[in-house]
Amino acid sequence: MVRLTAAALLVFALSSMSITPNNAGARNVGAANGQQFITSGCVNDADCSSQCCADANGVGVCSAEAAQFQNGKNGCGFVDPDAEATVAVAKAQVERQGF
Repeated sequence: MVRLTAAALLVFALSSMSITPNNAGARNVGAANGQQFITSGCVNDADCSSQCCADANGVGVCSAEAAQFQNGKNGCGFVDPDAEATVAVAKAQVERQGF
């Protein structure tokens, strides 16, 4: 019984973890040029080379279609309601990174 409870807690903990987009692709956020790689941020499907911007609790993450519901993501088709602010943050990240 203890093992089952520990396993249940582990599953719950992993399923409640939020996804954070990889900021190495910040330059392509909001560009709508299909150049964004999987795990990078996006404001809609047009950003992603996979054509799948998945909703990860209100944050867009480029995802493979087969993985659009994994790790707490809520599927492709995410459109960021705060796209302008997200793009501004991404541009600031690019300046900090220098690339």
